[in-house]
Amino acid sequence: MLPPSPFCLLKAAKIAGLQATVLLLLTMLIKAKIRITAFSALGLFLLLLQTLVFLAVSAGLGLAAGGAALYVSQQRRPAAA
Repeated sequence: MLPPSPFCLLKAAKIAGLQATVLLLLTMLIKAKIRITAFSALGLFLLLLQTLVFLAVSAGLGLAAGGAALYVSQQRRPAAA
């Protein structure tokens, strides 16, 4: 029986190192994909919240402007006695 060649062990070590590297890179890729998806969902939520706040503030300013115009028109009208 022949003893195993040192080149065979070296080749096995290289293959194991490559497998570990591929596994690490795949794990990092999956982690990045999950992170991108999560932050994308968070970004969409924040965009929706920002849009709703903008619409609410715009409506409030519109109501304030309308109320101010109504107040001014009431002040200019001569009082009927």
